Amino acid sequence: MNLGKTLKKVREAKGLSQKELAGLLKMAQAQYHRIESGKTDPSFSSVVKIAKALGLSFSELFRADEIFSEVNAYDKTLMEKLRLIDALDETEKKSIYNIVDSLIAKKKLKDNLSAALSTS
Repeated sequence: MNLGKTLKKVREAKGLSQKELAGLLKMAQAQYHRIESGKTDPSFSSVVKIAKALGLSFSELFRADEIFSEVNAYDKTLMEKLRLIDALDETEKKSIYNIVDSLIAKKKLKDNLSAALSTS
């Protein structure tokens, strides 16, 4: 496994530029570029920070080829959003779940009303 290639693949899958990711890491873009291009080996703590900035656990980063090859672009976006929701505090999560539940209930009601109207 080539860490630099994996980082590039994940970063691009998440729609981030090197500059954007380096900004999230509070790292110079040139330093991040050296890591991604394999010109320097990052410290363990840097790899952990990079994984976190990409919304992955340390172990997921090393399984990224497997994870990102199994899903299409839409699924990647959805998975990223779910990871971001999971990082919210409990109150924020409950708010989002309430919104989703309301939208699902609205759709079900709409579908039931359409079905009832079409049979009458």
